[in-house]
Amino acid sequence: MNKSTFSISQMDCPSEETMIRMKLQNLEGIAGLSFDLEKRVLDVSHEGDVKEISAALEELNLGSKFVQTTEIEKFEKSEDGVQKKLLWTVLIINFSFFLIEMIFGWLAGSMGLVADSLDMLADSLVYALSLIAVGSNITRQKQVAGIAGVFQLLLAAGGFYEVVRRFLNVEERPDYQWMIIISILALIANAWCLYLLQKSKSQQAHMKASMIFTSNDILINAGVIIAGLMVLWLDSSLPDLIIGAFVFVLVSLGAWRILKLAK
Repeated sequence: MNKSTFSISQMDCPSEETMIRMKLQNLEGIAGLSFDLEKRVLDVSHEGDVKEISAALEELNLGSKFVQTTEIEKFEKSEDGVQKKLLWTVLIINFSFFLIEMIFGWLAGSMGLVADSLDMLADSLVYALSLIAVGSNITRQKQVAGIAGVFQLLLAAGGFYEVVRRFLNVEERPDYQWMIIISILALIANAWCLYLLQKSKSQQAHMKASMIFTSNDILINAGVIIAGLMVLWLDSSLPDLIIGAFVFVLVSLGAWRILKLAK
């Protein structure tokens, strides 16, 4: 058994990891994959030559570079039951707050809350794709990725349209109180998710990626809270539209990454 190490410069979130898993899973001789998203390193445990693996990774255009191959006795499969339960917990919390922020976002007239809700949905889709990928054939995975990516991109496009429409029509300012209250609740939920993930002390790639995503969500929650305070102080809807547009950009980038999985 061999272990080949690759440096992948553009591998920094679960989307890229899922792309790699889907690309390599139908190659013969691969016993397991080990990801380190922080260092952007992939270890492939396999039998036979590394050339086919290297060629497949290069086709993804993620900046893959072969580092080295070493011999190992066997590939130790890790127990992932606990990690899957935690991922399901994070997914459920994210999807629940997608619904909560979407509803109160429209009621409060806040594009910041609506955009943050779509960011929660984007994270939920990535986690769901990672879980669905287990045990599914490559065609099924691509179908799921394509549907999820298009759906997310359409939502982001609709959000951008609404931001522009509200900016041009100079509508009344959003309800800053609901912006702040709901964002604080979302921040608490994300902080709890981060605590659970860190408590697991897992070195698995999905868990590390979930920590990164959840940390980013906390920053976005804080951004919406600040936007709500700015709406109050400036008596203007502009801060809400700015934070909304910024988050819609992040959601769009996530959608494009998911769509790459369907190719």
